[in-house]
Amino acid sequence: MLFNSLEFFLFLPLIFILYWFVFQRNLKLQNALVLAASYVFYGWWDWRFLILIFLSSLVDFICGQRIEDSDDDKVRKRWMYLSVAVNLGMLGFFKYFNFFVESFIDAFSFIGLNLHINTLQIILPVGISFYTFQTLSYTIDVYRKRAKASREAISFFAFVSFFPQLVAGPIERAKDLIPQFEIKRKFTYEQAVSGSKLLLWGLFKKIVVADHCALHADEIFGNYTAYGGSDLFLGIYFFFAMQLYCDFSGYSDVAVGTARLFGFELSRNFAFPYFSRDIAEFWKRWHITLGTWFRDYMYRSMEASSFFGRFGRPTNLLLMFIAIGLWHGASWNFFLWGTCNGIWFLLHMRLRQKPENSAKFESRSENAKMSDMPQVIYTLGVAGLLLVFFRVPDFAAGVGYLYNLISWDFFSWPTKFWAAFLPLGLKMWEWQVRDRWHGLELPHWKSWQRWVVYVLMVFSIFYYFGQERPFVYFQF
Repeated sequence: MLFNSLEFFLFLPLIFILYWFVFQRNLKLQNALVLAASYVFYGWWDWRFLILIFLSSLVDFICGQRIEDSDDDKVRKRWMYLSVAVNLGMLGFFKYFNFFVESFIDAFSFIGLNLHINTLQIILPVGISFYTFQTLSYTIDVYRKRAKASREAISFFAFVSFFPQLVAGPIERAKDLIPQFEIKRKFTYEQAVSGSKLLLWGLFKKIVVADHCALHADEIFGNYTAYGGSDLFLGIYFFFAMQLYCDFSGYSDVAVGTARLFGFELSRNFAFPYFSRDIAEFWKRWHITLGTWFRDYMYRSMEASSFFGRFGRPTNLLLMFIAIGLWHGASWNFFLWGTCNGIWFLLHMRLRQKPENSAKFESRSENAKMSDMPQVIYTLGVAGLLLVFFRVPDFAAGVGYLYNLISWDFFSWPTKFWAAFLPLGLKMWEWQVRDRWHGLELPHWKSWQRWVVYVLMVFSIFYYFGQERPFVYFQF
């Protein structure tokens, strides 16, 4: 079920009414309703996907208890490894099987041996990359004694499948979300208003801005040889970069806002990343829950092992960014994108001569100012160029796009000039509220001014509503 679909517009108020007005006095019934609603929401795409999420939930529910109940470290490790093997095994099979088989065939073709291996037409289950990491963090945290094993099946299964963030995050930690299922939740007007604003802001970014940008990005990237350098520039920075950001951050805002309507608090996933002044700050602000997941469960585990000796830190960082790239998809393009981000990160830490910050993913805590604009433009410029390989189907197309970008046509008047005003306007709006959580936090505006904005956004959403273009990150 899509957030930007008629089914969801009917589904959400129905569950909301049942949750607060029918089952509000019974916590277990509320959790059972959330679990049932989540399975309906997820099974709307394909009921067979429910088998995988149920199996992942069951394995980790059992493994978590076995880990906590044992004092023998070898036994604890075996149960933890079982959880890792099952979850990564399912993820690897559904997401990477065809990629490795096709790469194997291509490698032999390079030396003149033509192999013919029929690969399976495997359908990638929606959201498997997200809920797999969420359940993995649970068993690893229980093993590290940073979280308690869940003993309530309904709460745990609802944690894994919680429908607002099931398909595309944020990737929640068990220690933060499971306790919210175990305490009685009360409806508050303030939380409902806050959630509604986030829901409205996220839908606006997705339906109005991201889908508008997607139309022009698809046209330019699909026919890049027919456009001049100026249009290719807009294709990167004003259309695809903004499509990706508004699409994914819009989903995250809708997820957080929807969760608040039911009394839950989810993690912030985006913090205006296109106003970052360096690569470290960018990864502090972009897809926050994924970056911190890899930092806590991959990078720090490799750091503890000291496997690569004195080259350990840069090697571990590079491997982590490669893994982040491949997490996005089984493609050499994503491998290249992740590798380049890792090299850029290492160069940044080296030039700043602050290697101790390389483990923190952060460089500054304050927001950018106008005086920081050259650094912001530089960071966005490099990140945008790397996004070309995130978008194109193969390496050759990426090189071709960049080659055509660097031409005398770059200084010509772009044919897509007027279409760029909408994403530009959004960024100008976000610049004014960059010290807030989202674009509708307008504390200094008068009430009537805020309501004018809300009404205009609602009308614009319904005007463009009905396309039901899938969210970009559903493919990951």
